[in-house]
Amino acid sequence: MTASSREVYRDAVLDLLPQDERLVCLDSDTGLFDAAAFPERYVNLGIAEHTLMGAAAGLAKSGRMPLVNTMAAFASSRANEAVKIDIALNDLPVRIAATHSGVSAGHLGPTHHALEDLAVMRTLPNMTVVVPADGPQTGTLFRQSLHVRGPVYLRLGRNATPELPDAPPVTLGLAQVLRDGPDVTLAACGPYPVLAALDAADALAEEGVRASVLNVHTVKPLDVATIAAHAERSGVVVTVEEHWRNAGFGAAVAESLAEIAPSLVLRVAMPDAFVPVSGGQRYLAERGGVTSAAVAAKARLALRRDPR
Repeated sequence: MTASSREVYRDAVLDLLPQDERLVCLDSDTGLFDAAAFPERYVNLGIAEHTLMGAAAGLAKSGRMPLVNTMAAFASSRANEAVKIDIALNDLPVRIAATHSGVSAGHLGPTHHALEDLAVMRTLPNMTVVVPADGPQTGTLFRQSLHVRGPVYLRLGRNATPELPDAPPVTLGLAQVLRDGPDVTLAACGPYPVLAALDAADALAEEGVRASVLNVHTVKPLDVATIAAHAERSGVVVTVEEHWRNAGFGAAVAESLAEIAPSLVLRVAMPDAFVPVSGGQRYLAERGGVTSAAVAAKARLALRRDPR
């Protein structure tokens, strides 16, 4: 395990604030920051997410680059009107650090799950959507996002997740190729989905199936060129995400490939239902079917190699 993505983000903010006068931290009572560390660059607006986004827009319009800290469930639902009208419409350089994404706030129940946020944020014009797969990637992608024009939605978790093994350098906007194989393409976004894809690739390899594994950390703009190149070679894509099946990452991949590289796209995602129990992130994701076994089964189905 490494530090959680939100902790890595926090440390990056503390490092960058003295270096960049544009940066100002806006909080929604998350407890992530110690205001005493930079009292003139930190404002806690409390649990008022709509106001938080409006204030960020005003500061961005005045030449600052606000770093907005809140939970993903609230950024994508409660405050969405302000994100849409105040920030996205005006193409303002606001960085929305949305923690507790997916079911990483699983102990708090459906009110705090964020299984719709990719669908919401990727539809907004001007919005860049980034989903780091582990802690180290979070720091790198956050720093790279400071050079992106317009608003950025950074989807972060709550607790630490395993680091990706032997991962090549990560570049915002470019899918990261973790495995390269011609038979099937496994495209995933988010920590546990990427790990599930890697484990599925290992299981398939034992059956003679060579899989590519893509960590698609940038959901918008989607690296269609890389995904399409792998899809054209394999003809089969299995997408994996910690998000409701409708309109999320898998839908984005299917929409894009339908236009330029028609392929069979099978999706592994959370079912179209509210999660009825509480629990840890990995438990709830696996309970919802986001597992390496499900990914491998989809690949076998597509390749008609299911041993059952």
